[in-house]
Amino acid sequence: MKSKENIVFLGMMGSGKTSIGQLISKKLKLEFIDIDHLIEQEFNMPIAEIFKLKGEKIFRDFEEKITLKILKKKRVVISLGGGAFLNKKIRAEVLNNHLSFWLKLDIKTLIKRIRNSKKRPIASRSTNDELVSIIKNRSNIYSKAMYKINCSNLRKYEITNKVLEKL
Repeated sequence: MKSKENIVFLGMMGSGKTSIGQLISKKLKLEFIDIDHLIEQEFNMPIAEIFKLKGEKIFRDFEEKITLKILKKKRVVISLGGGAFLNKKIRAEVLNNHLSFWLKLDIKTLIKRIRNSKKRPIASRSTNDELVSIIKNRSNIYSKAMYKINCSNLRKYEITNKVLEKL
């Protein structure tokens, strides 16, 4: 690994941040941390329920707090929630001090993956046109990541190899 401390995966919900992060952490023998999973453990409920019962603001405030805390760790692989990199504090910390990878997928594949999951709060309340707009808007921010991995039509091991090549 280069001088930057952690490896951080970002991208839309359903882009493979968790599965690729787990594979990379195993290959490099580093701890893997999934921020969404930590939040679900803390609230003892799925993210969709947190959004529904507590509201997005409570979720985002806690997401910022826990993400900034985890980013202080050394030599870990981190999967950010789909919206976490939109937060200016999180984004600045990731860009200034960590290796960041945007796992980019084509819009059609993302919408299919998002629609097939019940645990995506934004998906459950958005039309396909709204999802396309969200993906395009987020992509402008995700593109600031240090590395962009185009994952369309690639298998997990191929994506993992592309990440390892960058490291």
